[in-house]
Amino acid sequence: MPDEPKEGTAQAAPEPKKKSPIILVVVLIVVGLLLACGISYVVTSKLMADSAAGSEAAHHDPGVFIKLGDAKEGTILVNVGGIKSGRFLKVGLVVEFNPGKKDNIADGVLTPAAATKVNDVALQVLRSVKIDELDASKQDELKARLKDDLNASLGSGSVYDVYITSFVLQ
Repeated sequence: MPDEPKEGTAQAAPEPKKKSPIILVVVLIVVGLLLACGISYVVTSKLMADSAAGSEAAHHDPGVFIKLGDAKEGTILVNVGGIKSGRFLKVGLVVEFNPGKKDNIADGVLTPAAATKVNDVALQVLRSVKIDELDASKQDELKARLKDDLNASLGSGSVYDVYITSFVLQ
């Protein structure tokens, strides 16, 4: 009987029990869930940070709204396209100023120096505009140009936005 162990020899160590595959599956699922949660957190925080940075300019202190031009009508009347063109633009502009810029705004009113600069810049921009730039589809460009030129004259961040309230080209 060759299969039987001899009396003087030691028996082979019993084979260790195999771990249940259920435990291995549970550990893999837990690790997978933790990994998915970590990735979701990183992606979400990155998207939220990007959207916050993109809309940062839209969130600011309430501005001070000032009408430009004639005090009675609240409009500006300029000739456009050169003196010889005979074309006139009557436009109502409202500018939203940063109330934190004390050089420009005092007690909700433009300082005299700032008012002079604002009217000068607005007239220069409107006079220099060509007729084809006054198309309705290009009004956003006109407003952006006015805002940029006003900020250049008054100091960066002085003007939040420019609004066109009336627009008549004759």
